[in-house]
Amino acid sequence: MRNKKWFALTPLAVFLIIYLVSSVIAGDFYKVPIAAAFLIASVYAMALCLKGKIEERVTVFSQGAGHKNVLLMIWIFILAGAFATTAKEIGTIEATVNITLQLLPGKLLFAGLFLAACFISMAVGTSVGTIVALVPVATGIAAETGISAPFITAIVVGGSFFGDNLSFISDTTIAATRTQGCSMADKFKANILIVAPAAILVTLWYIFTGMEINFTPDSESVNLILLVPYLLVIGMAIASVNVILVLTVGILANAVIGFAIGKIGWISWLGHIGSGIAGMGDLIIVTMLAGGMLEVIRTAGGLDYLIEKMTRRISGKRGAELSIAALVSLANLCTANNTIAIITTGGIAKDISKKYGLDPRKSASILDTFSCFVQGMIPYGAQLLMASGLAGISALSIMTYLYYPFALGVVAFLAILLRLPRRLS
Repeated sequence: MRNKKWFALTPLAVFLIIYLVSSVIAGDFYKVPIAAAFLIASVYAMALCLKGKIEERVTVFSQGAGHKNVLLMIWIFILAGAFATTAKEIGTIEATVNITLQLLPGKLLFAGLFLAACFISMAVGTSVGTIVALVPVATGIAAETGISAPFITAIVVGGSFFGDNLSFISDTTIAATRTQGCSMADKFKANILIVAPAAILVTLWYIFTGMEINFTPDSESVNLILLVPYLLVIGMAIASVNVILVLTVGILANAVIGFAIGKIGWISWLGHIGSGIAGMGDLIIVTMLAGGMLEVIRTAGGLDYLIEKMTRRISGKRGAELSIAALVSLANLCTANNTIAIITTGGIAKDISKKYGLDPRKSASILDTFSCFVQGMIPYGAQLLMASGLAGISALSIMTYLYYPFALGVVAFLAILLRLPRRLS
C-alpha cells in the first residue's frame, strides 16, 4: 500500500478529519489548535508515506518546512506582527479606524471595505500585503461598532483575492500567463469577463446587508500624524516595493512617531515588537508543519498521481477546461500556495490546451481563477493564517463569511459549463 501514489494524499485527509471532526465534537472551532492537527498529520505522513530511515524521512519533511517560500512567509509573519502591535500601541490603528468610520457612511461600510481591498490588492498585486494593511483596521472597526470580527475580516480577505487574481504584478498572473503563452493584458481582458459578475454580486450583497447598520461615529478630531505609518505602508506597497521592506519601514515609522509624541520609549518599543512576534508564533509553527507535510506528499508522488488521474480521460473542450480547473484546484490543496500550484500544473495545462484547441487566454484565466478560489477556501493557506493571526480569531470562523472566493468559484465553473466568454470558447 505504501508504494501506491494515491496513498500519499491521505495525510491531507487525516488533517482535515482530525481538525474538523474534533472541532464539531468540541462544538467550538476555537478549542482545537490547527497546529496540533498538522502535527499528527505530519507524523502520519512521515511514518506511512515515505520509505527509508527516520533521519531520511525527517530530512524530506525539513526540506519542505525550510523551503525558501516558507521562510519568506515566516519573515512576513514576524514583521507583520511587529508592525501591527507597534501601530496599535502608538494609536495608529485607532486613528485609522476613526477616520475610516467618519469618511465611509455606515450603510456603505461593508461595500467600501470590500472595494478598498479590491483596489489595494490590484495595486499591490498580493493578497497577503492587502491583508496585512487592512485587517487590523477592519478588526478595529469591529470592536468599535460591535460588528462580527470574522465577518468584517472576511470582507477584507475576500477583496484581497480580487487583485491577487487580476493584478498585472500578481505572481499568480505572471505564472499563469508565462506557462500558457499569452500576454498579461490579454489574460486580464479575458479574466475580468469571468470574475466581474462575482465582484459585482458580492458588492451588491454588502450594500444590501449594510443597510441594517445604524452606527454613527463620534466626530472627534483625529491626530493625522498617526495615519502616516499606514499611508506609508499602503503607498509603498502600491509602488511595488518589496513587502519585507514595506513592513520594516512601517515599524521604523511607528517608532519615530511614537517617540516624538511620547506614546512609547525605546524599551517599550522593543517590548511591543517582541509581543507582536510572539503573537505570530502559532502561525509560524503551522506554516512550517504544513510546508513539511506537503513536501512529503509531493516526494511520495501525491501530485504526480493527481496529474496522471486528471489527464487520463478528457473529451472535448469543456472537459479539457474542467480538467485544468480540477488539476490546479487539487494541486493547490496539496501545496497551499496558488502560485506553486499554477507552476506545477501549468505545463500540463498548456499541453491540454494545445491538444484540444483551447484559447490560451481562457486556460490562463482558469488556472489563476481556480487557484485563487481554492486558496481562499483552505484554512491552512497563508492568507487565512495571516488574517486569523492579525484578527485573533480562527481561520474557520473567517471562512464562514468568505463570499467572494465562493462566488468566484461558482461563476468560473459556470463560465466553463456555459462556454463563456463566447469569443474565447
